Amino acid sequence: MTPNIAILEVKSPHFHMRRLWLPIFLLWIPAILLSPFIVLVLFGVCLAGRVRFGRTVSVCWAILCGLPGTHVRVSTHDTKVLVRIL
Repeated sequence: MTPNIAILEVKSPHFHMRRLWLPIFLLWIPAILLSPFIVLVLFGVCLAGRVRFGRTVSVCWAILCGLPGTHVRVSTHDTKVLVRIL
């Protein structure tokens, strides 16, 4: 399953941002339109790096599909940042 929504939250003593829901699924529209150029660039990079194209596409797709369920929490002594991908 590909990621659909990301949630971003920032908390600090001087600034509190409400949870921001980012619809990642809307990025698929330009990605589909730009897909011929993306494939050409990816193919060129694979040729330059002498890496198999099929394997590269497979790894990129596996990383993309592995994103849902990702929780990233970064905190310092006074600021906290939370990013979740659903």
